[in-house]
Amino acid sequence: MSPNEWLAIGMIGAFFVLLLIGLPVGIAIASTAFFFGFIGFGPALFNLLPSRIYGVVTNYTFMAIPLFVFMGVMLEKSKLAEELIDVVGHLFGNISGGMGVAIIAVGVLLGAATGIVGATIVTLGLLTLPTLLRRGYPKTLATGMICASGTLGQIIPPSLVLILLAEILGESVGTMFAAAMVPGLTLAAVYIVAILVLAALRPGLMPPISAEERAALSRGQLIRKVVLVVGPPVGLVVAVLGSIIGGIAAPTEAAAMGALGALLFVGLSGRLNLGLLKEVATATLLISAMVFFILICAQVFGLAFRGLGGEHLVARMFDWVPGGETGALLFMLLLMFVLGFFLEWIEITYIALPLFLPFFVQLGVDMVWLGILVGLILQTSFLTPPFGWSLFFLKGVAPKEVSTLDIYKGALPFIALQFLAVALVFMFPAIATWLPQAIGW
Repeated sequence: MSPNEWLAIGMIGAFFVLLLIGLPVGIAIASTAFFFGFIGFGPALFNLLPSRIYGVVTNYTFMAIPLFVFMGVMLEKSKLAEELIDVVGHLFGNISGGMGVAIIAVGVLLGAATGIVGATIVTLGLLTLPTLLRRGYPKTLATGMICASGTLGQIIPPSLVLILLAEILGESVGTMFAAAMVPGLTLAAVYIVAILVLAALRPGLMPPISAEERAALSRGQLIRKVVLVVGPPVGLVVAVLGSIIGGIAAPTEAAAMGALGALLFVGLSGRLNLGLLKEVATATLLISAMVFFILICAQVFGLAFRGLGGEHLVARMFDWVPGGETGALLFMLLLMFVLGFFLEWIEITYIALPLFLPFFVQLGVDMVWLGILVGLILQTSFLTPPFGWSLFFLKGVAPKEVSTLDIYKGALPFIALQFLAVALVFMFPAIATWLPQAIGW
């Protein structure tokens, strides 16, 4: 290997060291890239950096990020989740495992409406975990269902993960949204089937809601609540996604309409006030600033890594992997899964994926299919101990009798179910590709 390639390896190693000692992600990315890039080439290497940063901050598609964040935070702050849990819980509560099915269904609805993992898990943890434990659900099973449900928003569009993957892969956001619809719902269906099978095999493990509780709402009241509570957010999401996937509006335009729709929805519910608007605007600013800061810092890393010959190094690394294209793809997915134990999805997306992508482009791999596989693997990073954010979020609101070990154990079966979903998409690429092809993307 050349001296510059050794520097590329040293840059990756130094990045992980800085993360382990607690340096913020963006600073760790940029500082290692500047240091090793200057050693290898001097300041000339970074002459292209201003234009690359300018390309990030003026990217029209990226304008959708703060707008979708605003839509999600606004719906989350409106206490939408509390009403959804109540309504959906009554819909499925008369069967064994019904509360588990309801939690997954709420995860799908909140994932599509808000996409905010932390808010979904905290809300589900506060409102459903004590109830599940009181009804006799095992601690590991109850916590696993909540954590898994909360992560569904990372693969069900509209999702920030899919927007960034579209940019990296060179695909349209509409294509990625369309491609993720069926895999996302497939993953939710895998969860639900597993819960129902377990409930059938062990009937006393997940008892149904008592008849007295179900009788609190008459059939007419339940139907009315379904229309008033489930209808508006689902209609908003369908309108936003439908306009993007159908080619009626660009992602940014649809996101703007989604943000306005969320504002109107909360306003009509009587919950909109100046304090709430300020809280939502602050949260949107913080989340968006974090995303864009890492995006900008990642430009430095990518420029330095390519300048030091990192792409050739990665290509030679894949030459050592047996199995050709299939073996290389499995190796990359496995590596991303392992990185998910320590890194967040955005670092993996903007640091690891661009390192491997040229190799798969050269092989002619379908980028849409590849992107959905990566998206599903990235979702596991929220559940994998020791640093899975879903586990941390739930531990923060769980009752004292629920230990960290209970939450870790509860997540493991759902990680296995996520791998089953990945395997299905891997073996049957049409799960991800047929909808974009059917609508002509």
